[in-house]
Amino acid sequence: MTAFNIKDLGMKKILLFEGDIETQGYFSIQLAEAFEKLGHSTYIYDLSKPWSSTEKFFRFFEKGNTVLVNFNFHGMSGEEYFLDENDRMMWDALKIPVYNIVVDHPMYYHHFLEKAPKDYHHISIDRNHDKYMERFFPEIKRGPFLPLGGTQLYPDKSNVPIAFRKYDVTMVGNYTPPSQFEKYITRIDDEYTQFYYGMIDDLLSHPMRSLEDVAQEHISREIPEVTEEELKMLMSKLTFIDLYVRFTTRGEAVKALTDSGISVNVFGGGWDRLDCKKPENLIVGNSLDSAGCLKKLCQSRISLNVMPWFRDGAHDRIFNSMLNGAVCLTDSSIYLDEILTDGKDCRIYSTADINALPDMVNELLKDTDKMQEIADNGYALAKSGHTWAHRAAVLHELIESHETDGIHKNGQNEARM
Repeated sequence: MTAFNIKDLGMKKILLFEGDIETQGYFSIQLAEAFEKLGHSTYIYDLSKPWSSTEKFFRFFEKGNTVLVNFNFHGMSGEEYFLDENDRMMWDALKIPVYNIVVDHPMYYHHFLEKAPKDYHHISIDRNHDKYMERFFPEIKRGPFLPLGGTQLYPDKSNVPIAFRKYDVTMVGNYTPPSQFEKYITRIDDEYTQFYYGMIDDLLSHPMRSLEDVAQEHISREIPEVTEEELKMLMSKLTFIDLYVRFTTRGEAVKALTDSGISVNVFGGGWDRLDCKKPENLIVGNSLDSAGCLKKLCQSRISLNVMPWFRDGAHDRIFNSMLNGAVCLTDSSIYLDEILTDGKDCRIYSTADINALPDMVNELLKDTDKMQEIADNGYALAKSGHTWAHRAAVLHELIESHETDGIHKNGQNEARM
């Protein structure tokens, strides 16, 4: 019998997930299509149908030649169908490398990071997140920095011209009133409440600062003797701060427009709870899946993006807006300042000067030709380097360079974007 030789195997087979978080399943479908074009065989496991999907997976699985590409710890969150009788993860038992694209701050996932599979590779969509991982989880393999990609809904059709689009301004995404998080801010005593609001005020006043930098500054001021391990633990307890500032800025941007008389079509949950002075200008649509959001972007002149607190990364809403022919109106980040040009391929505002936003929108709406020029340039920029196919190409190189003895080559370089 001929000895098993890894060199006889073809390109890696790639397992992905759908059936839980809709957006992440949609990302997986886009990646799978791109991986197939690169020559990989793929299987998308339906997390809503675990038992039948597991059976199909084992027919797909090829020993020594299968990897998992997932988002936000799907498959590693204690799901019983991925554990054996000794609570060992399937990925360890089958020696499957895991490439986990984490679309939120790592502070949300300390408990999963501490139990990560043996051959685990952490991929951040923000360079500050990667620095956080390097500092607090240096034992974990990481990189490259990989921003989310965009999807063009109708790749074989030209985008509808700006002048013929239905909506002046849209915002796709959910909203939660910041008051929902006040119970975490006020749960201890007045001193802690003041401490937490101090961090919140600092972040809102200095929107280019990262949450972890502001948190460390405030914690060190109150507890000068804090150790690195204690700081790591405290960081994991501050997710409500991240959510509070995220939804505050999202709500304030939309209110600045509606209160000035500009109609904004919002698609997502929770917008009926936004307290604005002129609610007649807030046109609340249904919550939509990813394809539904892309359809709305295809009908929009201006697509408003308000970044989560990613101070050195991007959001897929930016590239989705561009690829579907809308003018992207966004706040910025260190990374976005490197790839975008205000007035050429997008318009950039600051959440620290939110009152300037209505004038910017009115200026755009008065000049259809200029909007079309910006939209065309944005489309060209996103099409040339920021689709899921581009992200799949980076992952392809990472996956195919994986050493078969379970040791990755150093992946901590930055993807060429």
